[in-house]
Amino acid sequence: MACRLFTVSFRKATGMKKFFKGLFIFLLSVILIFSAYAFISGRTYLFRAVWYNFADIDDYKIFTNDTVAVAAEQPWPVSQSYNQQQPPASLAALLDELKSVALVVIKNDSLLYERYWDGYSDSSWSNSFSVAKSITSLLIGAAIKEGKIKSVEQPAGDFLPEFREGMAAKLRIKDLLTMSSGSNWDESYSNPLSVTTEAYYGSNMYKTATGVKIIKEPGTYHDYKSGDTQLLGLILEKATGKPLSEYAAEKLWQPLGAAHPALWSTDKNGGHAKAYCCFNTNARDFARIGQLMLDSGRWKGTAIIDSAYYVQSVSPCMITDEADLPCNYYGYQWWLYPGQPGIFYARGILGQYIIVIPEKRVVIVRLGHKRSQKTENMAPEEVGALIRWGMGLG
Repeated sequence: MACRLFTVSFRKATGMKKFFKGLFIFLLSVILIFSAYAFISGRTYLFRAVWYNFADIDDYKIFTNDTVAVAAEQPWPVSQSYNQQQPPASLAALLDELKSVALVVIKNDSLLYERYWDGYSDSSWSNSFSVAKSITSLLIGAAIKEGKIKSVEQPAGDFLPEFREGMAAKLRIKDLLTMSSGSNWDESYSNPLSVTTEAYYGSNMYKTATGVKIIKEPGTYHDYKSGDTQLLGLILEKATGKPLSEYAAEKLWQPLGAAHPALWSTDKNGGHAKAYCCFNTNARDFARIGQLMLDSGRWKGTAIIDSAYYVQSVSPCMITDEADLPCNYYGYQWWLYPGQPGIFYARGILGQYIIVIPEKRVVIVRLGHKRSQKTENMAPEEVGALIRWGMGLG
């Protein structure tokens, strides 16, 4: 009996060894094939994409960054009602469920409410993701006011030679602002082979962004594409002769009195800023962007962007979208809230928001790890919940 048990155990052990050996050989083969493909195709960014897998609010730690410098801080006045008006229980539970890290409310130019989670604070950097698109739009407005860009009607080809022939020659800055470039950019976040993944993890942003083809008449079809914003960033660099971070410091961060330097992630050291995704700062300083827009593009009476550009930024572009309907929820890189006209907001993929409620003189900033998959008025449900709370703040 003992001999039989030994024999069975030996066979099992031998079988397990063969299994793990086979598994090891299989995994090694996959790794070698993957590596060969990445090198031969030139897609070496795939190593980073696979290693880091999903985007995170702390991704500034894995990228190179340009600093958006500050000047003299202009501290937020603190409201006499500071932190006395708590979010309703349903909103508080939703914010917890979605793993919020910061919530800041500015009302009547003063800090009314703030809360932080998970070790974050009023000075913690957090990635804005597509909130950066709205910041890039503001910089376009500043460049137009300064005369570096003639108008939104100016062709992209005046700055980027890749867009000077064929249908691409019809591409205007306005078409990029309204996400109606007609390009073949693939806005896929789960496909490691998509151009969006390459832009996020790659090291040649100029080549990636300008490598698109214009396959539809520009200005005729609204289709959300991060590549459109990246082209705006490249246009800004050509128009101003400055890195995006330097221009943002000059036109936004310093005039707005930001308390802390921001980080704008780049494709490599000395490379191009990721204009579409990766402006990193804290909730209090993000709120300055909202306050600027609440005051129609002016900061303490001084115009940062042209008034006409501001109006168009928060007006629906009304270009036909994928549902074959006029787009009433997007302006110049700013989202609109169709259910309540006049309200607009910037938003990032993991629930980063700068919400502006002009009627109530309220700005709300929420940062976090997740956003709801439920929607209302073309927005994640927490946007509506935050707006309803903001509308009721005294």
